Amino acid sequence: MRKPWRTIAAVAVSLVPLLLSSVDDSQAAGTRKAARARSKPPETQARCEPPKFRIVLDVGHTPESYGALSARNDPEFGFNFRLARLVAAKLKSEGFAATRLLVTDGKAKASLLKRVSAANDGRADLFLSIHHDSVPDKLLDIWEFDGAKSYFSDRFSGHSLFVSERNPHFTTSLKLARIIGRQLKEQGLRYASQYTLPVMGPYRRQLLDKDVGVYRYDGLVVLSQTRSAAVLLEAGSIINRDEEMALNSSERHEAIAEAVAAAMGEFCGRQ
Repeated sequence: MRKPWRTIAAVAVSLVPLLLSSVDDSQAAGTRKAARARSKPPETQARCEPPKFRIVLDVGHTPESYGALSARNDPEFGFNFRLARLVAAKLKSEGFAATRLLVTDGKAKASLLKRVSAANDGRADLFLSIHHDSVPDKLLDIWEFDGAKSYFSDRFSGHSLFVSERNPHFTTSLKLARIIGRQLKEQGLRYASQYTLPVMGPYRRQLLDKDVGVYRYDGLVVLSQTRSAAVLLEAGSIINRDEEMALNSSERHEAIAEAVAAAMGEFCGRQ
C-alpha cells in the first residue's frame, strides 16, 4: 500500500424537560425521519457458486505510481503483480473460473477510480486488492545496498487485512477477511500488530479481529466505493529486510495463494 506516510461522530441527544414538552412536534418527527434515513438497509449477500462468482483480483498500484519501495529498492507494484497473478491462477484452478486479474495504469488517484469503475461495471461479487506493506518514514533506518543509500525497518513484519465500514457489504467483507486471516494463520503466517500502536500516529487503525488481524480502514477508496464486498490484503512488509526476501520466494507465494483459495472455498461452502 502506498505510504505517503504516511467516525461517524456520536450525536448527543438530551432529554427534554417536562416543562418544555410543548416543543414543536413537527421538528421531533423530522428528527425521527432523518434517523431512519441514516440507517443502512440490510445487506444482500451474493450467492456463491464458484464457477459464476465474480472475483476481481486487483494488483495494487501501477507502473507509474508504484507504491512503496522495498528495503532493496524494488517497487511494490512488482511484488503485488507477481503475487496477484499466482492467486488468480490458484483461484481459477480451484473452480473460480470468473476470477479476473485487474491491472490499471496512470497516477494514483486516477487509477483508484479506474479500479472502482472496473469492479462496479463488471458487477463483481468480491473485490480483493493485493498490496505489500511499509512503515511511516519516521520509523525508517538507513543502510547501504548495492552501493546506494537505502531505507529499511526490521522492527515490524507480517500481513494484515483491511475492510471499510462504508462499504455497502461491510458484514460480508468482514466475514471474508476473517476467513482469509484464519487460513493465513493455518499456513503458519502471522499478522502485523503495529497498526494499533501509538507510534503509528494518524495511521493507527481499529483492530476488528485480534485473532487473525483484520483492521478497519474506512478511508480507502477501493474499499469504500466498490459496490461489492471488498477486502485489501497487505501480504507482508517489504521494508523489513528478512521478510522482503521471504515475500520474493515461491514458498511464500504458494502459501498465500493456498490460503486465499481455501478461504473462498470455505466461504462458498457455508452458504
